[in-house]
Amino acid sequence: MNLELNGKTALVTASSGGIGLEIARSLAAEGARVIVNGRSAKRVNEGIADIQSQLPDADLQGLVADNSTLEGCEKTLSEVPTVDILVNNLGIYEAVGFFDETDEDWQRLFETNIMSGVRLARHYLKGMLERKEGRVIFISSESGITPAPEMAHYSATKTMQLGISRALAEMTKGTQVTVNSVLPGPTLTEGVSKFIADVFPDLPQEEAETRFVKENRPSSLIERLIKPEEIGDIVAFVSSARASVINGSNIKAEGGMVGTAF
Repeated sequence: MNLELNGKTALVTASSGGIGLEIARSLAAEGARVIVNGRSAKRVNEGIADIQSQLPDADLQGLVADNSTLEGCEKTLSEVPTVDILVNNLGIYEAVGFFDETDEDWQRLFETNIMSGVRLARHYLKGMLERKEGRVIFISSESGITPAPEMAHYSATKTMQLGISRALAEMTKGTQVTVNSVLPGPTLTEGVSKFIADVFPDLPQEEAETRFVKENRPSSLIERLIKPEEIGDIVAFVSSARASVINGSNIKAEGGMVGTAF
C-alpha cells in the first residue's frame, strides 16, 4: 500500500525516543521528511542516528525545542514555519494519588499535554486550512476514555485532547485536512519497561510484563503490552491519503481494553 507521503513534511513532537521515535521512523519509512524533536541536541542526534541505522536514506531534520513551554513552541514555529503533518505526541504522566496532586502538578501536565498541542495546532492548522490539505494528530491515551484514579490529572488532559481534536476537525469541512486522535494503551517504551521492572523486581522482564497486563489491564484482548512501532504504523496510516475519510475520530489502539459498544 502506497501511503503517498513522499514530499510531505511531518513534525513529531517529543520524537527523540519512545512512541514518538517510532512514529518518526514509520513516517520516514514511508518517504516523509520528518522533523525529529527533543529537548537536547544529544537526544535529538541519538534519535536521528537510531532511525538512520535502519533507514540510512531517511530524510530527517533535528529540532531542539521544549514544546511544553511558550518559548519552546515559538522556537519550533520559527525554525519550522510550515508542515503537512503535525503529530502532537509530547506528553508526560505520573502516578500520584488525587489528594497528593498539587496545583503545580496539574498545571505542569496541562502546560505540557494540552498547551503544547494547542499552540502548535493554532499555527499549523491555519496554514493547512488555507492550503486545504494536511493532517493533525493528537496522541491521547485509553486513559482519556477510562480515567485512571492514580493519574487523575493525566487522564483529564487526555480526555481534553479528544475534545480539542474533535473541535478542530469541525473546522475542516470542505477541505482535505483531517484532525484525529490516536489512543494507545500501555506501550512498551523504555520508561514503562523500567516502571514494570521496579514493580516486579524479582521477575524476569517478560514475565513481569505479562503479570503487569494481567493484574493492571485485565480487560486487554491482546493480553500484552503494545509495541511502540505498532503505534507508529497506525499514525503513519492516519497521516496518509489512504485515511482521507477518517476525520474527527478517536482511534483506539489499546488492544481492546476499552469495552465500549459504540
